[in-house]
Amino acid sequence: MKSRRDFLMAGAAASAFSVARVWAAKTNGTPFPYEEFESRIARRDFRDITKDVLPTPSMIVDLDLFQRNVKQMAAQARSAGIHVRPHVKVHKSVDVARRQIAQGAIGLTCATIAEAELFSGAGIKNVLWTKQPASVNNIQRAVALSKKDPTFMFVVDDLQVVDWVEQAAIARSARLRIAVSVYAGMDRQGIENGQPALELAQKVAGSKHAQFEGFMAYSGNAAHTKTFEARRKRSSDDLAGVRETVSLARKSGLPVNIVSGGSTGTYNMDHEHGLTELEAGSYVFMDTAYFTIGGKDDEKVYNDFKGALTVLTTVDSKRHPGIVTTDYGNKAITRPTDQVKGMPWLQVGTQGAEYGALRWSDADKDVKLGDRVEIYCTNLDMSTNAFDRYYVAQGDQIVDVWPIMGRSGPSQR
Repeated sequence: MKSRRDFLMAGAAASAFSVARVWAAKTNGTPFPYEEFESRIARRDFRDITKDVLPTPSMIVDLDLFQRNVKQMAAQARSAGIHVRPHVKVHKSVDVARRQIAQGAIGLTCATIAEAELFSGAGIKNVLWTKQPASVNNIQRAVALSKKDPTFMFVVDDLQVVDWVEQAAIARSARLRIAVSVYAGMDRQGIENGQPALELAQKVAGSKHAQFEGFMAYSGNAAHTKTFEARRKRSSDDLAGVRETVSLARKSGLPVNIVSGGSTGTYNMDHEHGLTELEAGSYVFMDTAYFTIGGKDDEKVYNDFKGALTVLTTVDSKRHPGIVTTDYGNKAITRPTDQVKGMPWLQVGTQGAEYGALRWSDADKDVKLGDRVEIYCTNLDMSTNAFDRYYVAQGDQIVDVWPIMGRSGPSQR
């Protein structure tokens, strides 16, 4: 007769055999040589690199969905007669940017001078920096980049800044391309529309070292307005003053080459409201902030672009009912509005800097120790800033790795 200890030992052996069999199946019969992981990545040897052997938390790009999203935006823009100048703050990746350019994007939009330097340095032309240079550091860098890359452009919303950049351009014998940032419903920047905007545009046009390019008008509050018709009205209302300004500028004899703005949420309506180019960015990956704004054909779900980016995490502790601990914590920008891919019954939470949580209440559901779970993040700008690379996947197989660049530190601002 077998003792309880015999039964426990036999069970443990069976469990170990089961784990070994699963591990062998995932790694073609032999454990993945983790000592070679980074050297394999460096030489782009992705043999046997599947999601199972990645460190976590990691960012995963579904290549097929990503490519679909980029092509969808390009096709819509062509049909609407509007250009795409996508914002890179979402992805911070030269690899992503080059694929956007290959699909017809006319340039890029950047939030920091460091991003502009990075993408221009990678050979990408027509980079637009959407903040005016107001510090000595930013003025000098904007002028230096303008001299190095004549296709670079930045914005101003103040007469004083025009004087500052003009003085710096004289000292460097540089020629500047400048657009005027005008108010479009967001209080963070943009000169008043109408006569104030016209006077600023005329000052830029009258500068001996600057060329006036047009206007930038970012109506960011419209981007996440729920339901298509409400969003269309908000976009139209926010851009009404911009249309007036453009009309005044043209009547005064100023050429308006661009009217830049827009977003992923308003990409298929902004051409109706006076924009000539879109600064949309989130469409390449999508996040949960966009999932519920509603589309043209569905007031609750936004399906125009698919969720192509997830954060891969591991269940690394399971000691209490209805909750497990993961390694997707505060440092990886976990938020309760994140969503678990394929498992909507799970709620995402946080337990500390390196500790995340998954909770559920359904008695017939369960999550196992060691499970890999993919999570859609809430804010792409913040989440991508916490990682240094994208693992690009087709199914479970990793087929590429794209560095995430220009993320933090004084030199990256």
